[in-house]
Amino acid sequence: MSLGDSVADGPPFDASHKCALVRAVPPCQLCAMSRFLTSHAAGLPSTVPFTGPEALERRSGLPFRARLGANESLFGPSPKAIAAMKQAAEGAWMYGDPENHDLKQALAAHHGATPGHIAVGPGIDGLLGLLCRLVLDHDTPVVTSIGAYPTFNFHVAGYGGQLHRVPYKGDHEDPEALVSAALSTKARLIYLANPDNPMGSHHPASVIEDMVANLPDHALLILDEAYADLAPAGTVPMIAADHPQVIRMRTFSKGYGLAGARVGYALTNPDLALAFDKVRDHFGMGRISQAGALAALADQDWLKQVQDRTLAARTRLSAIAEANGLRPLPSATNFVTIDCGRDGDYARRVLAELGRMGIFIRMPGVAPQDRCIRVSLGDDGTLDSLEEALPLALKAAG
Repeated sequence: MSLGDSVADGPPFDASHKCALVRAVPPCQLCAMSRFLTSHAAGLPSTVPFTGPEALERRSGLPFRARLGANESLFGPSPKAIAAMKQAAEGAWMYGDPENHDLKQALAAHHGATPGHIAVGPGIDGLLGLLCRLVLDHDTPVVTSIGAYPTFNFHVAGYGGQLHRVPYKGDHEDPEALVSAALSTKARLIYLANPDNPMGSHHPASVIEDMVANLPDHALLILDEAYADLAPAGTVPMIAADHPQVIRMRTFSKGYGLAGARVGYALTNPDLALAFDKVRDHFGMGRISQAGALAALADQDWLKQVQDRTLAARTRLSAIAEANGLRPLPSATNFVTIDCGRDGDYARRVLAELGRMGIFIRMPGVAPQDRCIRVSLGDDGTLDSLEEALPLALKAAG
């Protein structure tokens, strides 16, 4: 298997497969392995939404020279955050504060809310799983977009929810279609990312505010704002922290450069925020991660530097794409999605060829978005590697 294999963002997570169809293991052994599982868990596929770059490197035996597929911040975290984590490492023999007190206080001040409006967890991915555990019963209807962030689908399937999907409108998620589908299905959850992954597009704040104003009474909107720190002015909507039907999710993984620390948080009404205490791992946040996030939040000057470097890298990456006859889509994130101008098979060949040259990228997993590749932003050296490899990959794929 090449370095370029299995790095699409993937099709909508499908829980209909039985384990005997997913793993190359004799059915008798599968029965033995799964005899303690619930029938629902036994029926889930033994897969994860993404194949990590480390797994691809192990398969090929070669390291990547440019890691541009996971939307991490190659600009790194604040030096103050690094120093705080180094200092906290001396106390790693102690559990982290199970109440996340200091971080909640700082986040509340940052957002003009109260600590009671904040739930802290291991990245947005972890918070999505906790929320699904809190609100989904078996076959509870949930609405999302075809090709949107697959980890959400993974958690919905894991807790037995019933996914309903609407198509993108152009290269944007479609708020009107999501609300309409929620009305027709009586969905309890609606998922929308703004800015969007994997397309990098965004809606202005007014569109999201209009969506919130038209939510059906039975629906809770998950507004995934992972990339909000890097989005253009006018993207983040004005939504009261007390709103009973909205939970906003943020992360330190993108603009703050702490993907490996796994720190995310939800901003929502106090009743829902408090409910996370019913199911979360109370010692799930380590001291080092807590210290790093607290110092990163305090260093807004570093975040501003990252925002400036992000803009410059978007411009350069877009120019690289255009120089090779490709069309970069407008981006509000730390990646640029690039239209390869043909079908998904061609885009997958481009991705695979780049992987063989040591360039790790990903791509949307569902047509028609799979005509694109998705490239994270990087520093000059990393983009130099991409600029060198891309024309060769296109030639080999063509």
